[in-house]
Amino acid sequence: MQKQPEVSQAPRLRRVLSRADLVIYGLTIITPTAAYPVFGILQQMSQGHAALSFLAAVIAMLLTALSYGRMAAAFPSAGSTYTYARRSLHDYAGFIAGWAMLLDYVLVPMLSAIYVTLTAARLAPRVPHFVWALLFTAIVTVINLYGIQVTARASTLMTLVMSASAVLFVAFAIGAVPAGESLFQRNALYNPATFSLPALVASAAVATLSFLGFDAVSTLAEDTRDPEKDIGTATVLVCAIQTVFCVSISYLAALVWPPSRPFPDVETAILDVSTAIGGRPMFLFNTAVLLVAAVASSITSQAGASRLLYGMGRDAILPRAFFGYLDPRRATPTRSIYFMGALTFAGALFVSFQTAVELVSFGAFTSFILVNLSVIRHYYFRLAERTGIAFLRNLVFPAGGVLVCTLVWLNLGDRAKMVGFAWLGLGAIYLAVVTRGFRVPVRQLEYS
Repeated sequence: MQKQPEVSQAPRLRRVLSRADLVIYGLTIITPTAAYPVFGILQQMSQGHAALSFLAAVIAMLLTALSYGRMAAAFPSAGSTYTYARRSLHDYAGFIAGWAMLLDYVLVPMLSAIYVTLTAARLAPRVPHFVWALLFTAIVTVINLYGIQVTARASTLMTLVMSASAVLFVAFAIGAVPAGESLFQRNALYNPATFSLPALVASAAVATLSFLGFDAVSTLAEDTRDPEKDIGTATVLVCAIQTVFCVSISYLAALVWPPSRPFPDVETAILDVSTAIGGRPMFLFNTAVLLVAAVASSITSQAGASRLLYGMGRDAILPRAFFGYLDPRRATPTRSIYFMGALTFAGALFVSFQTAVELVSFGAFTSFILVNLSVIRHYYFRLAERTGIAFLRNLVFPAGGVLVCTLVWLNLGDRAKMVGFAWLGLGAIYLAVVTRGFRVPVRQLEYS
């Protein structure tokens, strides 16, 4: 009998990640020290209610995290937000969701690159700006090129450093509380004399920046051993653990540095608090940790962005030959990683930090709203799962997510909304071109 020739299989992402890997990945991209850079800003915006701002922000995050878990169980794909909206709402809605999320994923590593470059330039002003940007981008890109396991190991190490910083900050802050004063002071969380609901909502919109990126866990669905169970659990755990970090840090910082005492510099207020609780050594340690956090966040966000691009390229929404390519040896979307590296490098040179910050939330919350709507469409209407606990999981919770996310989204700055809508408009034009004036269904592009 003639031996049949072996059929070579196309390269695929490898299912090697555990639930713990996913939690570490999620915490790394949002960083356990995310409260550090925004603490002073939140204290000022909320009139002394930074910790309460984080608690308000996490409501939107947890509701949306539940929706990501539901959709990951239904469609365990690297396409994440793009796949969920496409398969549940409409092909074009999927594209808009993916396009909006691209704005977020592209900007997170870019933000990190800009921050590291500016900081390094201050430490060594004689070194040209572009050298630091190139060095940072090269390190992040090379780590991701070696595969998701290498990325996971690097993420684990850096997350341990950041977690140690957060734990040390809490310990030193507790020790710095004046003798005779209680650790449980209502005014550090809620002060009726200065509380303002509009101010709290506005500050909660900024506080969500400390959680953005948790959804990137879902982009690793095709790298995960048991995505149907682990993606949802890991996403919720990431939000819960991050809440503990952010609330503890901001609450204790408010005890050490009361709202009535002005900060020398609002944007670096946490470093002043660090000096107050641990002197110069704590100041230097937390400064270094902020740099580590930027590198860690950029590594993980680049990994998530490259897989989103891969998912869209595989479906031919983006050029398949480039974005849909998977390296057969390392099972990584190398071309998408290179693309992200180039984009990050360019952003570090030409985009201002403030502009990037203003745009991050726009793309994220646009996608969050669509993911929550996807749960309602897929489970409540299509599968008709409407009784008992399913009524809460498939309608009440995601509808609450839509409501809260929309409220935060509407409270974003005018500049962010203007540029964000321009980005969505550019995406609509691109979609019109590839679908020949919306005449070719997206699903046909996969086989063209």
